[in-house]
Amino acid sequence: MSKVAVLGAGSWGTALSIVLADNGHSVRLWTYRKEQAEAINATYRNEKYLDADIPEQIKACHELKQAVDDVSAIVMVVPTKAIRDVCKELNNTLTHRPTIIHATKGIEPGSLKRISQVIGEELARYDSEDIVVLSGPSHAEEVGKRLPTTVTVSSLNTQHAAYAQDLFINESFRVYTSDDMIGLELGGALKNIIALGAGISDGLGYGDNAKAALITRGLAEIARLGVSLGANPLTFLGLPGVGDLIVTCTSHHSRNWRAGNLLGRGQKLDEVLDQMGMVVEGVRTTQAAYQFAREQQIEMPITEGLYTILFEDKQPGDVVEQLMNRNKREEMNDISAFSSDSRPQ
Repeated sequence: MSKVAVLGAGSWGTALSIVLADNGHSVRLWTYRKEQAEAINATYRNEKYLDADIPEQIKACHELKQAVDDVSAIVMVVPTKAIRDVCKELNNTLTHRPTIIHATKGIEPGSLKRISQVIGEELARYDSEDIVVLSGPSHAEEVGKRLPTTVTVSSLNTQHAAYAQDLFINESFRVYTSDDMIGLELGGALKNIIALGAGISDGLGYGDNAKAALITRGLAEIARLGVSLGANPLTFLGLPGVGDLIVTCTSHHSRNWRAGNLLGRGQKLDEVLDQMGMVVEGVRTTQAAYQFAREQQIEMPITEGLYTILFEDKQPGDVVEQLMNRNKREEMNDISAFSSDSRPQ
């Protein structure tokens, strides 16, 4: 069995550590907070982030060198904004070349880079082609309880993808492989925007009809942008697209849905983020996608509307009214991104 370092002791990092431990691997769960590491090792719980018992094969540590020494794989689950800093620290720490797997769902504002691109840019001995991404419909709360979950891994290095599949797959955590790394990363990141919108819709009391429309039209936006950047349109009809959208837009487990719900109920963004106490990736991703859409000249009215709510202090009800009163359209033309002919050549 393998020695694996999981960097990031939030809910998702803890849940993935449990999967790895269940498969017999020795896991080092890294957090930069010494008191958190000590509490996990003393109680076998990570109370703030996940309601689950932590197996004995998982040892928490706060020193990065201790976490990554002699491991065969590193699973990065830190927030998007911390990826570069952690990679720079790894450059000063790593003395060997383990497989890098990331499970962070975001896009870096400003640079507009996917997480694999950021890692490949910052880690001195790696290219983005070496990195594996893990994504799909997967609430940490359910993974921690061993409830049936299915995800996808992808890498331009097919051997690395197969290794990651073998590392994680078990009877409650099924893992597929895909050759569409771009689609996998974009689907996982962009769905958080639509989940914010779904939470706002619920917070406004708009009901299931509105949310169904939001999810469907949101999927069209994700596909339009994804295809323009080289993704396979069919990826967005699979686990990283429709699957992740459903689970994130319809569940109280989703922190993006919860944040949107509070916004829909009238709270301001700063108040919401303070109340959440955890990273809400959809906020930064909305900023990045809005910039992407303008640069690529891709029509993304839901994303643009959410951007005005988050960063221009527009009222959610006014934005919904604006979306409902857009010019008449023909639906099939609007979802042409799913055509096999639409992928850039």
